[in-house]
Amino acid sequence: MSESEQDAPVLSVEDVTVRFGGVTAVSAANITAYAGQITGLIGPNGAGKTTTFNVITGLEKPTSGRILVGGRDVSRLSPYRRARLGMARTFQRLEVFGSLTARENVLAAAEFRRGWSRDGSDPGAVADEVIDRVGLRNVAEMRVESLPTGLARLVELGRALATRPRLLLLDEPGSGLDSTETEALGDLLLDLAAGGTAILLVEHDVDLVMRVCDRIHVLDFGKVISVGTTAEVQSDPVVQAAYLGADVEGAA
Repeated sequence: MSESEQDAPVLSVEDVTVRFGGVTAVSAANITAYAGQITGLIGPNGAGKTTTFNVITGLEKPTSGRILVGGRDVSRLSPYRRARLGMARTFQRLEVFGSLTARENVLAAAEFRRGWSRDGSDPGAVADEVIDRVGLRNVAEMRVESLPTGLARLVELGRALATRPRLLLLDEPGSGLDSTETEALGDLLLDLAAGGTAILLVEHDVDLVMRVCDRIHVLDFGKVISVGTTAEVQSDPVVQAAYLGADVEGAA
């Protein structure tokens, strides 16, 4: 791989706009995520973060603009085709197989992946590896519907990891976690990034975002209003105004 290929983003959101009737949910957004980095996507409620995730993963079609994964335009591909290119996600509204155990949830994803990748992997071994990695061994044989929300979110994360993604989109994975679980989640995300995974993270836990993210994009009313390191974003008066409701001069 050439140096230019190594520097190329795994994900490029290019001038994406999404309109629902007369409402513009996302406006000319440009977002990049790189291998080995955690990129934050933050903003007030209703800023367009989940809509952006839905466009990236193919659940919504952009009104204009395009989505590239590894330099390939995937804007017209279905969600399952994008998954086969190495994209996985979790949802703001928890999506798990409640009647299955934690391990069975992860195993299902591992079996799906073997079906399309034909890489000869052992789904059972993959599931056990992932269960241990996300810290679910003690509840592996419990039905997910009986688990507290925080642990169920880890099941959803584990299911995503069982597809061995190169691009992982996480929509509020820290929701429902206590402080100890949040600390462990942060460690896991850093470990995943160190292994080369590109992570795009939507999260309201500002402490978690500031701890793990390399770069942050800030959305407000569908527009990217700031991009930078955690320090740069924290000190940006436009970001302060968006979160605090002050005018820019007052925030500065």
